[in-house]
Amino acid sequence: MSSLRLWSQTARLSRQSFPRATLLRFYAQDVIRDPMTGELSALPDIEPAKLQVTRTLKSKIPPPAKTLVFGHTFTDHMLTIPWSQTTGWQAPQIRPYGPLSLEPSVTVLHYAQTLFEGMKAYRDENGKVTLFRPDMNMKRMNRSAARIALPTFDGNALLDCIKTLIRLDAHWIPQEAGHSLYIRPTLIGTQRAIGVNPPSEALLFVICSPVGPYYPTGFKPVSLMATTEYIRAAPGGTGGFKLGANYAPGVVPQKEAAKLGYSQNLWLLGPEHYLTEVGTMNMFLAFRNDDGSTELVTPPLDDVILPGVTRDSVLVLARDHSSGKAPIAGLPGKLTVSERPITMKEVKEKADNGKLLEIFGTGTAAIICPVERIGYLGKDINVPTGDGGIGKIAKGLLSEIVGRQVGAIPSEWSWEV
Repeated sequence: MSSLRLWSQTARLSRQSFPRATLLRFYAQDVIRDPMTGELSALPDIEPAKLQVTRTLKSKIPPPAKTLVFGHTFTDHMLTIPWSQTTGWQAPQIRPYGPLSLEPSVTVLHYAQTLFEGMKAYRDENGKVTLFRPDMNMKRMNRSAARIALPTFDGNALLDCIKTLIRLDAHWIPQEAGHSLYIRPTLIGTQRAIGVNPPSEALLFVICSPVGPYYPTGFKPVSLMATTEYIRAAPGGTGGFKLGANYAPGVVPQKEAAKLGYSQNLWLLGPEHYLTEVGTMNMFLAFRNDDGSTELVTPPLDDVILPGVTRDSVLVLARDHSSGKAPIAGLPGKLTVSERPITMKEVKEKADNGKLLEIFGTGTAAIICPVERIGYLGKDINVPTGDGGIGKIAKGLLSEIVGRQVGAIPSEWSWEV
């Protein structure tokens, strides 16, 4: 049996045996038994009405936008919401940004019981602040929490608290074009005990960081090392969840790729070398078909690949273009959008035959990141990048997504803060 069939069958079995709703009920620990009556009752969820705000007495001055380094500068305030299996979610609190108080025995420090999300707030030319598809981040965060036995929560309630935090620190959103406020919701296990179990205590916190454009001086296509020595994830594992434990193991392969002159890793799976992700991004490839049409393809999730918000946005926009519902400038008229397995053998054959048109990664930080070459088995596969370092398909999709993010294109994906 090929690794692809095993991959797909494992994913199907996982979904059939443990439906998402069942996982959420099992892991959320959202009920308690009354000690007097023995009856089960629901634990309190996050309640925005109980939000407490303590303003900082030492406001910082936001640095000039041109000096920003991604993830190195943080705003004045943070949001914290404790949870315990006896009291449920406690009152949310916005307080001055600062250290957390954790004992050395807490589970997150020993067993990596942690997950996070990444989202951005944008300010338009009239000062209106919006979030881009934050509901999808909340759904994914709950799914990740259920996977590692951390408590789930009402995503809309958390978003209400996050909006208050953003409004309080809105002056940190740079006015310059292409800039935004990066928002990092995080959930950690904080039970003070050594032992691998569902934690009896947890902490949800949110911090914010002003960031500039990923390409401040124009597009710079990246080079990839298709690693055959390491893997990022495997069927039945945690690759489809945004867990902290998924990221540290990628640092050494990244360093090794850099020594060989490549920007990032291209993660492969199985002896067939199926493509999965690019660094910490999802990936797309464009092929020219024999009839002159174009196929835009991305590997299927199958619980191995993280379900990215930008990935989903690209798929929706490309399919709407393909159907004629919402044409996008720069995209070919005859376009097929596919989620299917892709091997390095196919990529190499397409490149050799002149049928490889574009490759790009997608993610919150870069939105869309063009690829110029792939190192594979000692040789480079060159990838067309087009004028300005980005292909027509990637450029068209990027313009469409950015337009919705900043409010230039009206969209239900844009949520006003």
